[in-house]
Amino acid sequence: MLSMYPACFYKENDGYSVIFPDLNYLATQGDSLEDAMEMAVECLAAYLRSCKTDGETVPAPSSPADIDVAAVSKELSPDEPVGEAFVNIVSVDVEAYAKKHFDKSVRKTLTIPAWLNAAALEQGINFSQTLQEALLSKVQTR
Repeated sequence: MLSMYPACFYKENDGYSVIFPDLNYLATQGDSLEDAMEMAVECLAAYLRSCKTDGETVPAPSSPADIDVAAVSKELSPDEPVGEAFVNIVSVDVEAYAKKHFDKSVRKTLTIPAWLNAAALEQGINFSQTLQEALLSKVQTR
């Protein structure tokens, strides 16, 4: 199912900032307009997927005509002047995006001692699952 939310795009010296006013001012940025749009799609997909996973309610999207880019900018940075800005709809099929980018498995080749391989096979150890568990424990401790 396609999800669509309006986003405010603000031209910066080094690219674009993107704000989703309907989603608690969820923000991302990109080095170019194309990069900012790609980052906005990823940001939206990750946020909506996280809300679904956590059982959180997601607000309905506003009409783009109801979004005032100057007001959003002033609310977030009252002292900053509002430069070039516009509202654009960002759309993503969250499930399809997640399958391609978040849930995608990659193949890794590794080398282990022959005796360890034989012992693991003898005990019916799932190599992929064991490696994932070990990597998760290492990543989560940092």
